[in-house]
Amino acid sequence: MQKITMDDPYLNELKGDFDAYSSQLKKLKVKLLKTGSAEQQARIIKQIDSIANKMENNQKQSVKVTKSRIKERKSKTRRFG
Repeated sequence: MQKITMDDPYLNELKGDFDAYSSQLKKLKVKLLKTGSAEQQARIIKQIDSIANKMENNQKQSVKVTKSRIKERKSKTRRFG
């Protein structure tokens, strides 16, 4: 199966955001493992949950945009092909 690649500014921005979230999660994981305070752990876990939700929304938006872009390409091909 062929992988479709698109150079779309909005999709690139979403990918950049996702990569930033991943980086934040890695840092929080290290922080969580190093802390001994239950209160600090609870705060870090809340931050991790928040970032995970942002990542999930980012992925949903990315899928929607990708499907939309593919649909646009197909309709252009039909009109001009």
